[in-house]
Amino acid sequence: MPIRLFLISIVLLLAGCKSFPSGSGLESEVLKNGDDVVAGTATATSPGVPSEFAVEAVTRGNLQRFASWPIVGDTSKPWIGHTDTASARVIAPGDTVSLTIWNTDDNSLLTTDGGPFISLPPKLVSPDGSIFLPYIGETNIAGMSPEAARLAVEQAYVGVIPSVQAELTLTEGRKNSVSLISGVGSPGAYPLADQNVTLLEVLALAGGADTSLNNPQLRLQRGSKTYGIPVDRLLSDTSLNTTLKGGDRIFVESDKRYFMSLGAAATETQVFFPHEHVTALDALALIGGLTDDRANAKGILILRQFPQGAVRQDGTGPRHMRTVFTVDLTSADGLFSAGQFMINPGDLIYITEAPTIDALKTLSLIGLIFGLTNSVDKLVN
Repeated sequence: MPIRLFLISIVLLLAGCKSFPSGSGLESEVLKNGDDVVAGTATATSPGVPSEFAVEAVTRGNLQRFASWPIVGDTSKPWIGHTDTASARVIAPGDTVSLTIWNTDDNSLLTTDGGPFISLPPKLVSPDGSIFLPYIGETNIAGMSPEAARLAVEQAYVGVIPSVQAELTLTEGRKNSVSLISGVGSPGAYPLADQNVTLLEVLALAGGADTSLNNPQLRLQRGSKTYGIPVDRLLSDTSLNTTLKGGDRIFVESDKRYFMSLGAAATETQVFFPHEHVTALDALALIGGLTDDRANAKGILILRQFPQGAVRQDGTGPRHMRTVFTVDLTSADGLFSAGQFMINPGDLIYITEAPTIDALKTLSLIGLIFGLTNSVDKLVN
C-alpha cells in the first residue's frame, strides 16, 4: 500500500504541472505576448507593455484590408506585352550578306573570266551598317529589308555595269538573333526569321521549358533591363506573348519562393510554391493537412515579418513588423477566408496543439501508473 500511495502522489504532482512536453505549443502560449484586434481596436495582452507582434484574424471582414498590404518577398518583375510589327526581315550590324552580281555585257569589271556572274565573298555588315562593294565603296544597307538592300546594290552598280542584276542572301547575326541561355530543351542562339517572331515560337524551337523545373519562371533580358513572368501565365494569355528583338537573352528557372510549416502539421518542411498563387488552404493541403490526434483546427497561425516601411497604424498596412494571422478551420467563414488568404514567400505556417492534449496525456499517465501499482502489488503479495 505505501508503494501505491507513493506512485499516485507522483501522478498527482505531474498532473498539477502546467503542461507536458509536446511537439508544438498551445495557441494561448504562442500568442501570449501579442497585440490582438477586437472590433478594429488594438488591445494589448499586458497593458502598458509594448507587444512583440500583432495578431490578425483571417475573416471575411479583414480579407480586403489584408489584400492592400504589401507582399513580402515579392519576386515579380515587369513584363512586355505582345506588339504587332512588320513581318519583314531587317538587316542589322553584325549580319552577313552574300552577293552574286550578274552581268550580260561582254566586257565587265567584275566578271573578267567571261562568265555571266560573280559571287562576292560573304560580307559582314559593319557597326555603322555598311558593306564594301568592289568599284563602288562603302554602301549602307542596315535597316533595309533584304529586297530593299538588293535593289540598293543594283542601283549602286548601274553606273558601272548598266545591265547589272544582284542576288542577295542574308544570314542573321547576334543583333538579329536571340539567345536561350538555360532551362530549355536546346539552349543556343536562334535567328529571328522576321521582325514579328514571338517568345513562344522561339521556346517551341528550343524544346520548351525543362519539365524538371518547379513552377518555371521565364526571364527576358533586354539591354540593361530584366523582365519576368511565370511560364503558365504566358501560356494562358496570348496578349503576353511578347515580340522578340535581336539581342534578347532568355532563360527559364525554378520558382525560388517557399513557405514553411511547423508544429502539429502532417509534415514539418519547406515547401516551394508550385504555382503563382498559393492560398492558406492550398498551403495546408501541400503540407498534408493537420495531425488528427494533436492539431488545434482553431489555432492555425501564419507568421509573417513585414519591412519597417510597411507598418501603419491607420489600418492601411500591418500594425507591427511581426504579424501573426490566425485561421479557424472549424467555422465556415474561417474555411472560406482561408481559401482567399494569400500566402507570402517566407511565411511560417504553425499548427498549434489542441488544449485537450495535456489532459489526455495526464489521463494516459494515470492509467499507466495504476497499471504499474497493480503489478507491484501482485509482486509484493
